[in-house]
Amino acid sequence: MKFLIIGLGNIGSEYELTRHNIGFLVLDRMVDKMNTSFNPDRYGDYAKAKYKGREFNLVKPSTYMNLSGKAVNYWLQKLKLGNENLLIIVDDIALPFGVIRMRQRGSSAGHNGLKNIEETFGSQEYNRLRFGIGNDFPKGQQVDYVLSNFGQEEFDQLPERMDKAIDMILSFSTIGIERTMNFFNE
Repeated sequence: MKFLIIGLGNIGSEYELTRHNIGFLVLDRMVDKMNTSFNPDRYGDYAKAKYKGREFNLVKPSTYMNLSGKAVNYWLQKLKLGNENLLIIVDDIALPFGVIRMRQRGSSAGHNGLKNIEETFGSQEYNRLRFGIGNDFPKGQQVDYVLSNFGQEEFDQLPERMDKAIDMILSFSTIGIERTMNFFNE
């Protein structure tokens, strides 16, 4: 079985450790743990990994967050996969920092990357792993907040939280989304 796992983020060193790039950060950690590496490819950096007979196609789009749908659509077509084998890793300000939830569908909740994916697909029917980044910002400062680096206390907790996200990705591929949601969702 093949899976397409896409971590949303923005390219460039100025965005590397920002809250908005948690999708990239989770995939970077997963690639390290699976002893593989990313290579530049069309619409993003691409890595392939295997686990329990499953093939993971991991992509960090180079299209910037607001055009994520273009990369997702390209890779789904290239790999000849349906949405059921797709998982998007995304930051979520509606969840407290470090809370991770898997969902099969849902609205974009104002997230520009998800909004673009929905526009591209014409649907909200795709799996997502929502990684809480909190919402500790004054009114009108959302953009500055999501594009800022994690605080030191958050940064210290990131490895454990990212490992949980990776466990959920592996579970998604082996026991399916329903059982993964029942077992892991906080």
